[in-house]
Amino acid sequence: MLFKGSIPAVITPFDEKLQIDYDDLSQHIEFLITEGSHGLVSCGTTGESPTLNHDEHKKVTEFMINQAKGRVPVMAGCGSNSTEESIDFVKHAFKSGASASLLVSPYYNKPTQLGLYEHFKKVAEACKTLPVYLYNIPGRSVVKIESVTMKKLSAINNIVGVKDATADLTTPLDVRNSCGKKFQQLSGEDATFLAFLISGGDGCISVTANVIPNICSKIYELWRLRKIDEAMNLNFKIYELNNILFTETSPAPVKYALSRMKKCKNILRLPLVSVEKTTKNKIDKVLKGLRLIK
Repeated sequence: MLFKGSIPAVITPFDEKLQIDYDDLSQHIEFLITEGSHGLVSCGTTGESPTLNHDEHKKVTEFMINQAKGRVPVMAGCGSNSTEESIDFVKHAFKSGASASLLVSPYYNKPTQLGLYEHFKKVAEACKTLPVYLYNIPGRSVVKIESVTMKKLSAINNIVGVKDATADLTTPLDVRNSCGKKFQQLSGEDATFLAFLISGGDGCISVTANVIPNICSKIYELWRLRKIDEAMNLNFKIYELNNILFTETSPAPVKYALSRMKKCKNILRLPLVSVEKTTKNKIDKVLKGLRLIK
């Protein structure tokens, strides 16, 4: 297994001029790794990939791989609603030393299931030596990768798993039944992390793990050791944090939380904006309850 456990979908910090803040990114990566994260994801939804230009996208991926220095694997976000653009990102990720690529379902152009299959197949075959994880997130991409399509895609040698952000806990059972045990499943919903593991999952690509990487990693380790009661206790402990980080469009809440923890500036690129004052107050309360801020 290349990817298992708690895998933060890493934020992309910006400075006051809306440029990528590589100093903050470097420090944040060190924080995530030293606190026990099992892997990292670059340029995903949490990394604000839609507002990164192509050069920035590639540079962030390269930077994260170089900063990780092989201590944990890096999965490069390479998804696009343009097949050729996605192929370009995948080839770059491979050359940069990524351990895998993450391909989101094409958004806006709303392909059929056949279109999804042909898209993912062509991207995977363009770089056959790089493992591919599909990203099933109908809440953002409109289309869902159906189980029958997932089964066909899992037959392609380097399509090895899926990030499941459907929030439907019957899905991992269905996918395991159709794609087999070797096809990896990673939750894309922090609130379902532990339940997803119990349903046959291998880990979580996490927003919350940006804030509490140690606790998220411990939940997985406790599950692996079958210390279920202890894992459940930690899961209940972070319940409010998991909820509050998704009360407004992510990654606005997590960026505010990290800014309060002095991990980055509370700066996003339009069309994303910072969370409302009422949400800030709620986030502050939760962070104080977890003793992350005073």
